[in-house]
Amino acid sequence: MAAEMESVYVARGWWADDTLTGWLARHAAERPNAPAVACNGSTITYKALLDQVLRVAGGLQQRGVAPGDVVAVQLPNGPGPEFVVSYLAIAHLGAVTCTLHMAYRGAEIAALMAHSNARLAICTPQAKDMFEGRGVDFLDIETGTKFQPQYIPKSADPFLLLYTSGTTAAPKGVLHAYRTMLGNARLGAPEHGLGEADRILCAAPLSHLYGLYSLHCAWAVGACTILLPQFSPPALAEIVQKQKPTALWTAPAHVAACRAAGLFERHDWSSLKLAIVSGSMAPPSLIRELAEKLPGCAVTQLWGMTELQAGLYTRPGDPPEMSATTAGRPSPGTEARVSEEGELQVRGPLLFSGYLNSAENPFTPDGWFRSGDLAERRGEYFAITGRSKDIINRGGVKFNPADVEMLLDGHPKILQSAIVPMPDPVLGEKACAFVVLRDKATSLELDEIVQFLLSKHIAKNKLPEKLIVVPEMPMTPTRKVIKGRLRLP
Repeated sequence: MAAEMESVYVARGWWADDTLTGWLARHAAERPNAPAVACNGSTITYKALLDQVLRVAGGLQQRGVAPGDVVAVQLPNGPGPEFVVSYLAIAHLGAVTCTLHMAYRGAEIAALMAHSNARLAICTPQAKDMFEGRGVDFLDIETGTKFQPQYIPKSADPFLLLYTSGTTAAPKGVLHAYRTMLGNARLGAPEHGLGEADRILCAAPLSHLYGLYSLHCAWAVGACTILLPQFSPPALAEIVQKQKPTALWTAPAHVAACRAAGLFERHDWSSLKLAIVSGSMAPPSLIRELAEKLPGCAVTQLWGMTELQAGLYTRPGDPPEMSATTAGRPSPGTEARVSEEGELQVRGPLLFSGYLNSAENPFTPDGWFRSGDLAERRGEYFAITGRSKDIINRGGVKFNPADVEMLLDGHPKILQSAIVPMPDPVLGEKACAFVVLRDKATSLELDEIVQFLLSKHIAKNKLPEKLIVVPEMPMTPTRKVIKGRLRLP
């Protein structure tokens, strides 16, 4: 990046001396007895969290981890604080965390470990064999010697290596420095209305940047993180009722599952003052209904990517209809535009610099990141309308299936839908609808959904011409449908 842009980012406060080690040390010194993590029926203070982090950092140091090394982490969100402690301990060494989703197994793990050149992987005891001698159990590390600081991390240092979800292509490595990620969270926390008294719960995996953003926002202000070991609708509802979070990070699929199970009526959600919905496009009806179910809670939407964390979001004070129908306004310091082709493009201090060990250039000649998402601008707000790679070309007439999917998700028999192209010898492509039924005992025919869509006045060229009912959708850890795995019979 040009030196003049760096100086602008620093001068405007978008980049500052932000590091995980600095943030944790400050909270432990200023508010040692404040709750940092609520998990497994107990609460860990900031002072106790720092003590545990230093023990694990010492164990990693004893195993030879040095500044700049990559350490992979494949751990669940809970029930204990192992993931959180590992993330912070790796940072204390000036090393880089590479998160691996819990669903990943042999071939996926081998590919990412090789590409990232990870020195070792912190994992569960059951998973050690998948790492070919480089897997270590968290409990073995925690018994390590006392940490001896040999390097003080700087805000410009890389600290996080993530791989894109790969819903339409192979995953790509994204390397982030502290100043991009933590600056984005430090500026974002007050925009979300968060402070040190908040209790933040994330339903998404912490191995994904959306989950990490919940940690970054919590640590930016010294809030408490509530750990949900693994999402299920009952588990989420129960932890909200028992632990009384004030802020919830969630995805449309989480909300839809809780709604289908009737959990908003059977549990107490009244502690929530903020709900952020992200991970995939949310039907406006879902956001409106969630706002009705949580009358004392600001229901907002967020758009982000592995390459930039939180790019757009609505704020608690924004008009409810904007939160229902758009992904929001740019985060502080972020610029957004829609190209002539309808693609959302962004630039600013939150962006990564390029893919790891890849010749792919995701930037325009004038420095804007090409997101691959389609969008419409509505004043200050941006509405995401689909993915450019999802476009279906039917006889030379292209259409975005996202609006069809939103309508189908409102069908009384359908829990979730996905429209994918299928080859056609005459038209080139036609649309095939994959659906998951709300009630597995019911049946659904193509003509039913065609008539339903026609009643919504949809253009006939967008109608699906094949229906496939599946028991569940192939999903990324953040509950995005992996359309590439939806196979035609």
